[in-house]
Amino acid sequence: MQLHTKTLHSLAQRLKHERQLQNLSREQLAAVCNVSSSFIRDVESDPGRCSAERLLQLVEGLGLKVTISGWQNDIQGDMPHNDPSQRPPA
Repeated sequence: MQLHTKTLHSLAQRLKHERQLQNLSREQLAAVCNVSSSFIRDVESDPGRCSAERLLQLVEGLGLKVTISGWQNDIQGDMPHNDPSQRPPA
């Protein structure tokens, strides 16, 4: 699923559906994610109102992954961006 501001409603529906497929109540998922059940309810209705960090807590709690692609330059490992030894050859 590609995420855009216009697809957040679809994301909310898919997160709720995934929770239900895993037979988890909001309370159970909240305990796994260390958040409140009202947070789960809010994300399932409008994920645009929560921070990226909290949304990732929910995604990870469901065993899902988020991948970001399209970077201008891929940096190998966790090296700082300004490390000249990690820059691609000219």
